Amino acid sequence: MPHKTLLACLLLTCALAAQAAPPKPQQAAVATAHPAATVAGLETLAHGGNAFDAAVAIAAALAVAEPYGSGLGGGGFFLLREAGDQPTYRFVDARERAPLAAGPDLYRRDGTVQRELSLNGPLAAAIPGLPAALAHLAERYGKLPLTDSLTPAIRLARDGVGIDRVYRERAEWRLKALEQDPTSAAIFLDQGRIPDEHGLLRQPALARTLERLARDGHAGFYDGETARLLVDGVQTAGGIWSARDLRDYRVVERQPLRVNLADGRELISAPPPSAGGVALAQSLLMLERLNWRQAGAVQRSHYVIESLRRAYRDRGLLGDPDQVRNPLTQLLDAQHLQRLAGGIELQRATPSASLPPMPAWREGDHTTHFTVLDAEGNAVAATLSINLPFGAAFTVPDTGVLLNNEMDDFAADPRGSNAYGLTGSQANAIAPGKRPLSSMSPTFIESEKELASFGTPGGSRIPSMVLLAILDYLDGKPVSQWPATPRYHHQYLPDVVEYEADAFSPGQLSGLELRGHKLKRVERRYGNQQVLLWRKDSGQVEAASDPRGVGRSALWK
Repeated sequence: MPHKTLLACLLLTCALAAQAAPPKPQQAAVATAHPAATVAGLETLAHGGNAFDAAVAIAAALAVAEPYGSGLGGGGFFLLREAGDQPTYRFVDARERAPLAAGPDLYRRDGTVQRELSLNGPLAAAIPGLPAALAHLAERYGKLPLTDSLTPAIRLARDGVGIDRVYRERAEWRLKALEQDPTSAAIFLDQGRIPDEHGLLRQPALARTLERLARDGHAGFYDGETARLLVDGVQTAGGIWSARDLRDYRVVERQPLRVNLADGRELISAPPPSAGGVALAQSLLMLERLNWRQAGAVQRSHYVIESLRRAYRDRGLLGDPDQVRNPLTQLLDAQHLQRLAGGIELQRATPSASLPPMPAWREGDHTTHFTVLDAEGNAVAATLSINLPFGAAFTVPDTGVLLNNEMDDFAADPRGSNAYGLTGSQANAIAPGKRPLSSMSPTFIESEKELASFGTPGGSRIPSMVLLAILDYLDGKPVSQWPATPRYHHQYLPDVVEYEADAFSPGQLSGLELRGHKLKRVERRYGNQQVLLWRKDSGQVEAASDPRGVGRSALWK
């Protein structure tokens, strides 16, 4: 073959290969709810880790720096994107499980459910899933050993992390419960008082627990010394954990919820035991049928509220997919969604009482969320929780592990109401080894042109917050505005629209009231969203943290 022909073939081959190569971001990005966690993620990326290693480092650092929002004693959901010619999506379910000794009458005394038992103390705690998730991500997807990824968190626990305004606020809310547990009071309070801002939170026992996890992986928490200390401490204080509960715990990899949207975009979100992904999908698909983009401000808000009303009504059918049949096909069926959208009147609110009845529920509002994208295009969106601020306010002695109170996310009384006074649901009733339903909704929206990532803490308000951020994205608004956008919320029951002070103008409030909406202004701004956007054509990456919190977003090259 002549040299010129050979050269032309080689150039053509290289050009075709370049066209076929998947796009890559120009930079990596991290957005978390705490500056120390953002630094941990950046440090891990700088040491050669990928997005999954960074997710391990960030989640562990948040467990140290935000004990009011997540921790080794809690769990969460991880949505993964593996880069490649065709990206692969995975959903790691690290939701807590009910102890094997738990049952539907766990909190019933003399025929009545005792609310306090599912809120405070070891009986309120489900079996944690976060440590298993950290080991799973490192072993299955990471490039670095777990010891490297956990180093920043171990350092934070040993040397201390600064007390900020959010810590002090959350501790104030849970002060009485923290005071009741001597170990928690010794760690998280200062001689029984809320610590001063800029003081240091040191957790040496937690550092030792993290070191065992780093050294031995899954077995370093769910077996051996840590497991023995956890079971002994819980049982001594009146809980029902067993060694088998810990030994049997495993994360579950599930298929993410994937739904095609308009304009070639795809929603990739959380499947059950999250109810949030389904609510997001239903709301977006209803809004597409309602031509929301062409609507004025009042009409658009009306459409959003009515879509949320119907999506939240449906979620009472959902539960742990390992124990309950979830009718996802029916809930996302085009005819069902058309009926829901068709039932929305243009100028009048639909009273929730006029819709077919369905159980409603609520969960703790104070979780945490982060997102990370590496230079190869791998990405993680993760929402973590211990339920209420500081969870069950019970720390197992000699471990530093503050336990969740996720058992309250079950319908403690399916025949009546849960601890929030809302109607129960048999699909979400307590059962041995069951995972409670959750609103946590780590979410991607991807197309040939872009990848966007969304997520926030906020309990039952999570789907509505993520929806509003997605609508800002679809409207082409700046990335910085997505987490900052003023929020409003409807969850079917109670039949009221909660809204932040700046969500509506006086004219918009009047317009919504004329349509029959019951409005309630919330005094405290809520949520703490972390987002990012990768424009594939240019490689440009942007990230943003919610101005309501103390989080930080950063790029790294």
